[in-house]
Amino acid sequence: MYDIVENNPEFVVIYKKPGSSFHSESGEAGLFETVKQQEGFRELFPVHRLDKITSGLLVMAKTAEVNKLLTEAFSQRQVQKYYLAISTKKPNKKQGLIKGDMAPSRRGAWKLLTTQDNPAITQFFSKSISAGRRLFIVKPHTGKTHQIRVALKSIGAPIAGDSLYGDSVQSDACDRCYLHAYSIAFSLGEKQYRFTELPREGEIFSDDFFAEAIQEWREPWLLSWPQLVPRAQSAEKT
Repeated sequence: MYDIVENNPEFVVIYKKPGSSFHSESGEAGLFETVKQQEGFRELFPVHRLDKITSGLLVMAKTAEVNKLLTEAFSQRQVQKYYLAISTKKPNKKQGLIKGDMAPSRRGAWKLLTTQDNPAITQFFSKSISAGRRLFIVKPHTGKTHQIRVALKSIGAPIAGDSLYGDSVQSDACDRCYLHAYSIAFSLGEKQYRFTELPREGEIFSDDFFAEAIQEWREPWLLSWPQLVPRAQSAEKT
């Protein structure tokens, strides 16, 4: 279900395996409760969450004070997050910005709108890694439900293995949904923290094509991400 990446006196960072539900389901302890019980933490607070299908880095606070600080950092967009995704479809643009409001759709899904009242903001680069497979490095600036899954679907490249937003036949042929929380960085007091973990599960994430392609993205914070216009200077409503 998980592996410990960092067990800090103020927080814990875990590697979440795909298929692990954050919350308890049908009487079975979810990821959060399992970590708290198995590690023997007296207190534990959920700072942010990942979808059940998503693997990767997840931060939990050990005190209410740290939880408040980290939660505020997330809400104020002071946390750097980077995700990896693979699609078997060719996107209608290879890199750029995906921005728009999100609204509920059918079957628990969400959809991207053209309005910009309270938009989900996602930047990405992508490249072909083999025939019919494209790798994405994604930088979300907001934390909307299903944001990256919706964003990539909106450009014609739903994530491989995502049955909710992609082709069900192709999704069923995948051994997992290929979305991974790759890297996270934040400040706590005067200390800076950064954690980066490659995906450990999935045939595509384990092949030589991915291993070669990921080399130039091993430090995603150093990529030439276009500067976003600060909220105060933006002419759009936010």
